[in-house]
Amino acid sequence: MRLGGHLVKAIAWMGGALLSFTAMAISVRELSSGMHAFEMLFIRSAIGVVILTVVLWATGWKTLRTKRMVGHLFRNAVHFTGQVLWIFGITLLPLATVFAIEFTTPIWGALLAVAFLGERMNRGRWVALAFGFFGILVILRPGLATISTGALIMLACALFFGATNVITKWLTRSERPVAIVFYMVVMQTLFGAVASVFVWTPVATDAWAWLILLAITGLTAHYSLARALSVADASFVMPFEFLRLPLIGGTGFLLYGEAIEPATFLGAVLIFSGTYFSLRHESRR
Repeated sequence: MRLGGHLVKAIAWMGGALLSFTAMAISVRELSSGMHAFEMLFIRSAIGVVILTVVLWATGWKTLRTKRMVGHLFRNAVHFTGQVLWIFGITLLPLATVFAIEFTTPIWGALLAVAFLGERMNRGRWVALAFGFFGILVILRPGLATISTGALIMLACALFFGATNVITKWLTRSERPVAIVFYMVVMQTLFGAVASVFVWTPVATDAWAWLILLAITGLTAHYSLARALSVADASFVMPFEFLRLPLIGGTGFLLYGEAIEPATFLGAVLIFSGTYFSLRHESRR
């Protein structure tokens, strides 16, 4: 199977994003017992501002030029809301369940991309989304099990993340990925500072290592995602997020002893099958 160079790059960048998002989830799980989501996001974003300022000081500031500041503001308001919901979801559900429900993000994202970006869905992409949707149904088993508050929170989170990805794709038409990430951490530092005033508690010494990891992987995750979306359609890139399930499922089992249900594996097989079919279809095109 041969893929175009831009598709190979998109896959590589998505691989970096998936690893980064997994590390973020572990960091949040470790921090959640003693820190509120608002405080966590504020400190993470503030560290990110420091890191990016150092990088830009060395590489130059011209990459931050933008004509779409309102677009950045809208993206980050949507994304900040999704992140708060994501953190709450991690505190209420096993990691594999959190990521499984979050898999509806590519479905929302691809459909929104068609509606608002004018992207076209081909047969491979429809198959990937359909298999992903049925895989989610297998994992959640609606009607056979009670859908918890945590699950509803994560469904709302997925919708916000899907919208974030579509706005990111729109921004990549004129904005550089580093600018998207820089304005993200700056704006979300401000959002987090205001929100965390009401829930602030002293930061434990052993929490700083996790906060630094959370900040670094937050930058690499969103930079990698922005790079992937800059070289390929959102409806091609987003189904790769389905591959988070086996990755986070194994992590949750190894680190926290979280049981992995057979339905989760079956859903993962369906999701992976759809993604592979999409790859085959894109390579032939």
